[in-house]
Amino acid sequence: MTSKAALLTLLTLWGVGAAVPHQAWADETSSEQATDTKDEPGDLTNRVWVKAGDDAALPGVIKIFLSDGTLVQDSCWETHRLSPWQMTDAKSLTWNEDGMDIKADIVTLTADELVLSLKLKGGDVEEHYTPAPVPSVCPDMPKG
Repeated sequence: MTSKAALLTLLTLWGVGAAVPHQAWADETSSEQATDTKDEPGDLTNRVWVKAGDDAALPGVIKIFLSDGTLVQDSCWETHRLSPWQMTDAKSLTWNEDGMDIKADIVTLTADELVLSLKLKGGDVEEHYTPAPVPSVCPDMPKG
């Protein structure tokens, strides 16, 4: 059921499903959201993590590490990506993007924060995430 909540959150971020009555969404997801965010503090999976920071040029970067081994990546300005991911040990994980494995260490994982240290060819890059607020909508992006 938590995958359903993640999917509904993604659809909301994409602006899909505007014709669905809000009551239907509330009935299906309200108890799941409360469970995911309150009863499992520090759980990486089945939560929508939004990149924190002041990068106004690239808003709405999200990662969702689904418990079935699927990583959902999306943003307000890019097409979504589905990738396989796995934990390599208690504090490290890896996922595949375009045939390349991306390795990351979990620096911080709490109910309110996820900090990943990505091991990239050019050096380590630290990314900070917070749980995505619900509801949430991408801002209007300027058209070229």
